[in-house]
Amino acid sequence: MSEQAFAGWDSEYEIHSESALRTVIGEEIPGLAEKNIDHLNEFAKDYVAKSPFLVLCTADARGNMDASPKGDAPGFVQIVDNRTLLIPDRPGNKLAYGHRNIIANSKVGLIFMIPGTPETLRVNGEGVLTADPKILEQLGARGKPAMLALKVDVREVFFHCAKAFIRSNLWRHEQWPEKHRVSFGEMLAAQRGEKPEVAQAIDQFVEEDYKNNL
Repeated sequence: MSEQAFAGWDSEYEIHSESALRTVIGEEIPGLAEKNIDHLNEFAKDYVAKSPFLVLCTADARGNMDASPKGDAPGFVQIVDNRTLLIPDRPGNKLAYGHRNIIANSKVGLIFMIPGTPETLRVNGEGVLTADPKILEQLGARGKPAMLALKVDVREVFFHCAKAFIRSNLWRHEQWPEKHRVSFGEMLAAQRGEKPEVAQAIDQFVEEDYKNNL
């Protein structure tokens, strides 16, 4: 697919204030913000208990952002009480972008999803990492304890409407494109100027890791 032509960026139309923003999108719908609450109510708890997937958003001390997917069997996130969640961390690539962010800046944002459900649940709060063996065992899966756990002290909770999922047809199987192949081996080999067999070896390692190191 060819790249689309870009007409050019005109700084005259940049938006740098809320008043300018409101001129474009309009005023806030009265009463809509009442859906935002500071705790997990029964509806939010039910959603979290059924969710197998979330996106964790973090930022470092300078505001540099990261968004990381987290997933496991439905209910993998443990609800401790109305204001506390425990999120297990499974084996990964050890780059630890999100972990390092949380150490520097405890603010976290979560988006929970349930396949086939177009509404999402958003949770904002303060996070802290723990390696407490009791908690890691409690959050274990497939016969192994969690590597780490993230405790989230909930500050804000609200459901997000379905429009993004409706527009994107994300949950409509009949609208899905062909599966897109991502080859870490080809990407790394291209960056390093390596031979094709190196790409194949890397991809084989990744496949084995998917099978044996969840």
